[in-house]
Amino acid sequence: MVVLSLVGALLTLSSVGARVFTDPQQVANETYDFIVIGAGVGGSVVANRLTETSARVLMIEAGVFQAGINEDIPFFGPLLAPNVGPWDWNYTIVPQVALNNRTFPYPRGRLLGGSSSLNYMVYNTASRDYFDLVANITNDEGWTWDSLVPYMMKAQRFTPPADRHNISGEFIPAVTGFSGNVLVSLPGYATELDPRVLETTSQLEGYPYNEDMNSGDQIGIGWVYSSIGGTIPKRSSSASAYLIPASDRYNLDVLIQTQVTKVFNTGLNGSQALFTGVQFSAGPDQPVYNLTASKEVILSAGSIGTPQILMLSGIGDASDLAQVGVESTVNIPDVGKTLQDHPLLPNQFFVNSNNTWEAAKRNATLAEEQLALYNSTGTGPLVDTVCNHIGWLRIPDNSSIWETAPDPTFGGPTYAHYELVFSNGFVGPIQATPDEGAFMTVISNLVSPVSRGFVKLNSSSPWDSPLIDPAFLKEDIDFLMMREAFKSAVNFVTAPAWKDYLIGPFGTVNATTDEEIEEHIRSITTTVWHPMSSAAMGNGTWGTASSNLTVLGVSGLRIVDGSVLPIIPPAHTEAPVYIIAERAADIIKASWGL
Repeated sequence: MVVLSLVGALLTLSSVGARVFTDPQQVANETYDFIVIGAGVGGSVVANRLTETSARVLMIEAGVFQAGINEDIPFFGPLLAPNVGPWDWNYTIVPQVALNNRTFPYPRGRLLGGSSSLNYMVYNTASRDYFDLVANITNDEGWTWDSLVPYMMKAQRFTPPADRHNISGEFIPAVTGFSGNVLVSLPGYATELDPRVLETTSQLEGYPYNEDMNSGDQIGIGWVYSSIGGTIPKRSSSASAYLIPASDRYNLDVLIQTQVTKVFNTGLNGSQALFTGVQFSAGPDQPVYNLTASKEVILSAGSIGTPQILMLSGIGDASDLAQVGVESTVNIPDVGKTLQDHPLLPNQFFVNSNNTWEAAKRNATLAEEQLALYNSTGTGPLVDTVCNHIGWLRIPDNSSIWETAPDPTFGGPTYAHYELVFSNGFVGPIQATPDEGAFMTVISNLVSPVSRGFVKLNSSSPWDSPLIDPAFLKEDIDFLMMREAFKSAVNFVTAPAWKDYLIGPFGTVNATTDEEIEEHIRSITTTVWHPMSSAAMGNGTWGTASSNLTVLGVSGLRIVDGSVLPIIPPAHTEAPVYIIAERAADIIKASWGL
């Protein structure tokens, strides 16, 4: 198989269109209307949409071109993380008090496409009640579900699944985009779990079938949408979906392997400081360069990088900055202090099967056959991500846990508290796959957490990783919700559909008492790697950004990435960032009359 890489596509066209640089000196004397910091989802969308106009755009990305062949093959994609190459920032979180003081890696993409080039490719648009809550928090009707539907459609291009099976009843065409940038599809390889998951929806109460979880009502069990497509199905990242289509445009320059160290004040716009200056360098021992955008700087460095750059620039809590020797320029106390993430609890079960992932993992000949099948026909188990079905579910309104704390979803009937993910093999981010046995995993993800952590500077050096605390299950109500999610996962596989297939629980999944369940949660829970909301839009009394994404108290600086959402979405976070970035591009164009 010949894989057309992003670097190949960009360099092929660079003589007539977009230019790609690895030396910051090559852009030092250029002029740009907009400077976009970060080539993840937010930055890629904005760079594409702004270069549809005559505006001249520079994108600066700290990372590399790509991560290699595994980046493209859907099933292999998750093998890229964590901490296995130069395409990762190699972050580690601080010890988690509620997780027995454990710490673990926190992978984030450091390459074109950002984390969309490393993630598990699950594509969810969250729910109507979630986005309506965002609109309520920000006092901006532009963030309601109905207002954002056009951007959802604009971002995605639905493509047939790899096996071309009949998808009637598996999605709703009327709520699906067919002409957008991101290739999106349904699973293209059936597993033994599929009929059992679907049968359970009619055998047990509380697990209804949902024909399309991207319709605004996410509640129920349904087929997974993934950012995968093509004749030979491949990952559709923000790089392949937005940067390659813009690679023939003369007004786009991309500077890679160069890190932005801060943004800086270049004057005044009325009474506000104008932050249109960008400082950057190829490394701690390399020259430092400055550029000024004639219109504005768009900060799209992600939920870790964006607050870090703001704080290095003196924009943040003045007292915290003083502790690491950074002079305060704009005192915004909430910068970095509103971080949220989704805790992940893997629950594995022994199954009666010869067709789980473990078979190929333990048999090199079988693995080679699967790869050959993928390369020659674009079919087989490598065409999909790690699950064919997921479920978004609510804890009942009359549950006793709501006597201890309010419902974080405010009772929104389309807004999930937790997610179940059904995987045809052993999934355990901090567990080694056993040498023997066949497995299935029902993952419990808490998707509406209350807990908020932080991103803080570790020092005044931009080359030092920040301190990252997602505060997993810090609030008691989060722990209670996760306990309910675990019980739901165990209950799901009691349906008659699993008889003669499921043998029994693995390890501490056999927990039955509250004490045993508590220890299972505290010792195994990790993360879905969905950091969000660390530089959030506020409501006038808190926050980092306004509802039009500009940084509070300054001019010329805007945030377009997942850090800006005021509350973490009940979704795998790729699609919500595409949505806010598409709207952001229109906001920016309108503000400059483009």
